[in-house]
Amino acid sequence: MTDGELILVAGALLSAAIAASLVAARVRLPGLLLFLAIGMLIGSDGTGWIDFGPERSDYELARNIGVVALGLIVFEGGLTAGFEEIRPVLRPAVGLAMVGTCLTAGIVGLAAAWLFDLGTVEGLLLGSIVASTDGAAIFALLRGSTLRRPLARTLEGEAGLNDPVAVLLVIGFIEWIEQPDYGPADMLLLFVSQLGIGAVVGGLVGWLTVNAMTRARLDTAGLYPVATLAAAALAFGSADTLEGSGFLAAYLAGLALGSASIPAKRTVTVFHQGLAWVAQIVLFLTLGLLVFPSQLDDVWLEGTALALVLVLLARPLATVAATALDPFSAGDRITLGWAGLRGAVPVVLAIFPVIDGVPDSFEFFNIVFFAVVISTILQGTTFEPLARALGATTNEPALPRPLAETGTIRRLGAEIVEYPVGPDDAIVGRLVRELGLPRDALLSVIVRGSEAILPRGSTRIEAGDRLHVVVRQEVAQQVPEMLHRWRAGPLAVQPRPTEALRASSTVFTARAWTDEDGDPGFPRSVLGVEVLEHLRTRRDQRGALVLLADGRYALTGALLAVGAASQLQRYARRRLNDENDDAARAWWQEVIGALAR
Repeated sequence: MTDGELILVAGALLSAAIAASLVAARVRLPGLLLFLAIGMLIGSDGTGWIDFGPERSDYELARNIGVVALGLIVFEGGLTAGFEEIRPVLRPAVGLAMVGTCLTAGIVGLAAAWLFDLGTVEGLLLGSIVASTDGAAIFALLRGSTLRRPLARTLEGEAGLNDPVAVLLVIGFIEWIEQPDYGPADMLLLFVSQLGIGAVVGGLVGWLTVNAMTRARLDTAGLYPVATLAAAALAFGSADTLEGSGFLAAYLAGLALGSASIPAKRTVTVFHQGLAWVAQIVLFLTLGLLVFPSQLDDVWLEGTALALVLVLLARPLATVAATALDPFSAGDRITLGWAGLRGAVPVVLAIFPVIDGVPDSFEFFNIVFFAVVISTILQGTTFEPLARALGATTNEPALPRPLAETGTIRRLGAEIVEYPVGPDDAIVGRLVRELGLPRDALLSVIVRGSEAILPRGSTRIEAGDRLHVVVRQEVAQQVPEMLHRWRAGPLAVQPRPTEALRASSTVFTARAWTDEDGDPGFPRSVLGVEVLEHLRTRRDQRGALVLLADGRYALTGALLAVGAASQLQRYARRRLNDENDDAARAWWQEVIGALAR
């Protein structure tokens, strides 16, 4: 095929996958299953449009594609979650990822040894292949779900953390089969070294990337996704080179970036969400090419039986055991147990023993196919009704509504974000003046239906509005807390002191600003007194005009001045008369005008 024909085929397959996702949404069927079906249709055992498999080189190519795709998927999972969301459910998520995955592998492995007359280690290898839930399948399930947020975050955390565990189980049991002297102690050492190296590398790369991105000013917002993609590659590649878990490193690096206030964060998130979708589509199409329907007749009965053991017995029992110490109700545990969707991860892991020449590995691959299909159909189509019947859902979406950056003006030190107002948000029915915007944040426009409304202080917020907010970088760290108040409340705004201070009774203080005083651009307190309101921000250098909780005003910068409004006005006029720099003169004029109000 020519280069043009290859590109045409790639575009046609991506278009077919998008069409399949639309069809899947209509018929209430997980789209990933249709991606797999497309791969089977165009493969060697289907229409024969693409000749792929069963050569070992084709399986090696599929494994390479799978490793890269899964790395991108787990990185995006960490990026969209963020540690603040995962932290409240960290214990059950880690329990399900570690204990739950191992118990699932054990139960399914023993059942496989009995059903297929395998050795115990061979059975445990098969159980390990299907033990891990799939991040892509879980994230796709949660996007359209109203599952309670703690349960959704638990499943998100598990899906991101259990891939490394399943990979290590599979690698360990393959080594056990190939090396008779290999044993549990060797597997334990493998787990400790791989997970330890992966955790250190992932955390370090994430920390370095966050610091680099917050300090560097790139020319365009389009470079920030490139920087985060480089971070994902560095985390995975470094950990894997050091014989650690690349998947864990990629997830933790994404988690670090998702937890920090990095520039152009929404642009970065949307980029990686799109990249993860491309990775999922390519991965499932590739895996579909490796499935030969003509070979399924010999294993469909055993494969279905093992899949039912996985779905109905192993996953529920492992969930109960892994969450025994967590405050979940019986309905919550049933919901978590039924949400153990399998997807691309087990199919990719099934390629490992094929490449290593493990006996019966081709049969394992076909059995895993049944586990994925049955899990996706049975659990994916019934999950939401079951969760609703068990009282595990709410009126809110399982994943938080994202902020959409409508543009970036980073060169000017600001960004524009869009906030969609939900029906149950605390700001519904409140006035714009009651939103509690930081001083350096401005509500520029409200989009209501097809109408753009220029907001005033008396404009009332309605459900369905989209609020466009201009935010300077200096107050970006205050935005997440503000948005949380908009969603959940309270919206109480701290009032200004009602009693005006007289210059005759107020001591005027002026001295040099020191590092111990904090950031002069955005001080939290001055001389031990809390900053009540940030009135003005100086542009030519770090400095501000603030109102203190005791009624005094403060001018911060290279010099600190504290006193009554009239005292600071006189001080500003003297500085204005002594200044020759235009930017500094503009600042002192702004201060004089602000204190005169």
